[in-house]
Amino acid sequence: MLLISPDSVEEALDCAKAAEYLDIVDVKKPDEGSLGANFPWVIREIRDAVPADTPVSATVGDVPYKPGTVAQAALGAACSGATYIKVGLYGCTTPDQAVEVMRGVVRAVKDYRQDALVVASGYADAHRIGCVNPLAIPDIARRAGCDSAMLDTAIKDGTRLFDHVPPDACAQFVRQAHHAGLLAALAGSVKAADLGELTRMGTDIVGVRGAVCEGGDRNTGRIQPHLVAAFRAEMDRQAREHAAAAAR
Repeated sequence: MLLISPDSVEEALDCAKAAEYLDIVDVKKPDEGSLGANFPWVIREIRDAVPADTPVSATVGDVPYKPGTVAQAALGAACSGATYIKVGLYGCTTPDQAVEVMRGVVRAVKDYRQDALVVASGYADAHRIGCVNPLAIPDIARRAGCDSAMLDTAIKDGTRLFDHVPPDACAQFVRQAHHAGLLAALAGSVKAADLGELTRMGTDIVGVRGAVCEGGDRNTGRIQPHLVAAFRAEMDRQAREHAAAAAR
């Protein structure tokens, strides 16, 4: 699945123009961090702006180790219309801390909406910010009762997912997630050139922003429908080639 991250209602309308090419519209606020949380009213407005059958996900933020605070924020995102609730485990330094945070999120969200999907997100560059090991995320998500495990990058300085967690380790992440019955999501300055590797390892959700923005700039560029279409075309091409190779 292709997840695209607009940061405003205006960009969500651009995503709506390209709705046939994407699977999930993700609401975040890039100037507040990798998984920066946007305002509840923005989530609601974006939910109203995109087709009803297109799921909306919302980031809760690069969160601290404050389980109660994070649970309330996650419930707010769910009440605002998000189907996928993503939590960046920025302030958790141990798996047990991360599990405690995510268990609170799962309970808060599922008590409100059982069919909502909770995503535990770690950071490929965790060594730069001192948070939990990225390869521990699938087990954390499993223990907490989440629906998906995700990797992104925390520091947006031009380095990318594979710069910090090479493809073989990302493939291990995907295998661990699938073994636990979870969706595996990968993001972090992903480019079209990465889609071959991401397809071969069985990634369920590919998250992008910069790759479909004008100038490739996630902060100052605006999402372009024709770039979304081109990215999806390459994604589909890689899927066809992988399926053909597997059949031979």
